[in-house]
Amino acid sequence: MSKIRTLLLTLTCSALLLGAVGTGQALASHGQTTFFEGSQDLLEASTRPKAIAQLQSLGVKALRVELSWANVAPGANLATRPSFDATNPGYYAWGEYDALIAEAQRLHWQVLLTVTSPVPRWATSNKKAPYVTRPDDRDFKEFMTAVGRHYGSQVTLFSIWNEPNHPAFLQPQFASNGAPASPRIYRGLYQAGYEGLRAGGLARPRVLFGETAPTGFDSVKSLLRRERSKALLHDVAPLAFLREALCLNARYKKAGSCGELLMSGYAHHAYTKAVPPSYVDPQRDDVEIGTLSRLSNALNLAARAHAIPGGLPIYLTEFGVQSKPNKYLGVSAAQQAEYDAMAEHIAWSNPQVAAFSQYLLKDDPLGGAPGASVHGGSTGFQTGLEYVNGSHKPLYSGWPLPLTVSKHGHGFSLWGLVRPATGSTKVTILVRARGSKTYKTLKTLTTGSTGYWSLSSSTPGQYWRVRWVGPSGAKYEGPPIQAH
Repeated sequence: MSKIRTLLLTLTCSALLLGAVGTGQALASHGQTTFFEGSQDLLEASTRPKAIAQLQSLGVKALRVELSWANVAPGANLATRPSFDATNPGYYAWGEYDALIAEAQRLHWQVLLTVTSPVPRWATSNKKAPYVTRPDDRDFKEFMTAVGRHYGSQVTLFSIWNEPNHPAFLQPQFASNGAPASPRIYRGLYQAGYEGLRAGGLARPRVLFGETAPTGFDSVKSLLRRERSKALLHDVAPLAFLREALCLNARYKKAGSCGELLMSGYAHHAYTKAVPPSYVDPQRDDVEIGTLSRLSNALNLAARAHAIPGGLPIYLTEFGVQSKPNKYLGVSAAQQAEYDAMAEHIAWSNPQVAAFSQYLLKDDPLGGAPGASVHGGSTGFQTGLEYVNGSHKPLYSGWPLPLTVSKHGHGFSLWGLVRPATGSTKVTILVRARGSKTYKTLKTLTTGSTGYWSLSSSTPGQYWRVRWVGPSGAKYEGPPIQAH
């Protein structure tokens, strides 16, 4: 896992005479692990070989895997817990999780294992579907002991719960009085899970806290009269969730006797709406990619209150830009490639961010409006590099070679990454003038040791793209990118 960046390089560009100047320095202080989550394409034996081959060609070097407790536990549909030693991994049906993690080991890919709901029916407080209501801390500790014993030597990072501030994954989100309830439930689960990993043989487990969804409410008291019980099914805003889970008040001061929680990083899902990634959400406790600094500031304040360790890195463990045909949150396929690279650049520019991510190789089937999953439906994510039928979007060629072009005075600032590279390499940047049908070489430059590069140019253009030839002769060319 790449270490948190402790120093930002200043990229200086001298005055340009006839075109462009590239930065050839190594950019060694910059870098972030990129986790790829392929979901069912990677977990199903029939689709895994093709998906793995695709990810190799795209430059993937790390996977995020969501391990559902109910998927592997004995008697998951029973109301009464079966009689078995829940700390013994031999009682669980690990199935395709084993096969996928073993393949990642063979390829020397890092693995982030997010252990999450749904949970066994017998581990819930109400024994009712969707089996996410107040999971039992003791049962979870025993399960995490088994997880630690089974996967402890194969997993780079563990994370506890997916989007615990979202009612599809943990309930109740709000108490009957409209105040947040899920943060304290999550704190108990996190502590139980952490102790379970220690009991499983990991003396100092590397565990991420949070995995929060990007938006929500601080309170739903004002909604109770109009929405009644449905008001309690809204998300809790991520920063409100963070404060309550860490026993902090609105000023990030201790609001209880809670001690400091041990963790290796804070995980967050900084999805945004159908807008450029720079969009600033007016809701102050929401954290989308354009307001990532809110999370950085919150973590620094929480550390000052001795609620968490200082200097905690941020892991953006789930991210993607929705494209059409998603009619609620989708942008055009061309914009998806542009916005995804812009979001990655924003993350890279934040010195506290240690990891970025891509959620989905292939789109989900279309679902309903946002929030439909809470009421028994499905939403479906169109964040993939491929459409649901397997045909490629522009992002498929753009993801290995992310490129951003920003207007800067009378010129342009370009930033990019050659993701499949394993060291310093040469990359060619092309530009197409307005009214022209052909691209010309703007600059061929040498990237830093981690594949990143930057460039300042006075050459006008309408579109830019990147070309790279790998050591094996494989040719890569990104999609056309406009300046923003």
